[in-house]
Amino acid sequence: MALNNTYDARLVQQETAVGAGVQILLLALLGTAIGLGPAGWLTGLAFAGATWAVLSRALHRTRPRSFGPANRVTLGRATLVGGVTALVADSFESSPPVTVFVGLTAVALILDGVDGKVARATNTSTPLGARFDMEVDAFLILVLSVYVSMQQGPWVLLIGGMRYGFVAAARVHPWLNAPLPPSMARKTVAAMQGICLLLAASDYLPAPASLGVTALALASLTWSFGRDVRWLHRTSRVQEGEVEEMLELEAERETVAS
Repeated sequence: MALNNTYDARLVQQETAVGAGVQILLLALLGTAIGLGPAGWLTGLAFAGATWAVLSRALHRTRPRSFGPANRVTLGRATLVGGVTALVADSFESSPPVTVFVGLTAVALILDGVDGKVARATNTSTPLGARFDMEVDAFLILVLSVYVSMQQGPWVLLIGGMRYGFVAAARVHPWLNAPLPPSMARKTVAAMQGICLLLAASDYLPAPASLGVTALALASLTWSFGRDVRWLHRTSRVQEGEVEEMLELEAERETVAS
């Protein structure tokens, strides 16, 4: 019997709709358990709506055969990130319970290593899935840096904003969009950010140790981005030199031919 490998918009849209519904359910549970305030509710609902809209548009554009098990894991992680975002928004008025905040964040960080393994095990790795995973990671780091910045100062926002600054710079300097070679150091530094920020946010460490952990996260991230930018710049200069050399050779050939 032939399998249906065509894009089914209705089924794929149902997946994202379920994700939005689970996000609302999580907000309701948080509201019941800890009394989530208006800021938390509005931010959590905005996150759910934005996630549904952006993901639905990306799926419609790429037209995958199915949503896939790895993307389901990432969507579940995004739901937890939405809950953390709501707690951080609410923290401007009242501090969330540490156990709830740490629990949601810790599970979201742990699941970061699961979706990739699921994608490889089921042979369902896609560029969309990788981008979805990366954006969820980046937003969680941004939210955590906002929370920690309320305790340690606005300089912590550099951690969450560095990736978005890189994306903005790439619009001005297209050579920054070139693919980077795989790097275990880059992956390790990226994983460190969430762990360090969670430790700083948890209040489990003395103030000096918490400050040191956050400073370590920023220093390692600055090193990692700096190394990648240098590599991209060198690569772009080499490519420009190769193009100029080819143009000169072509010009010489035309001169000889004439």
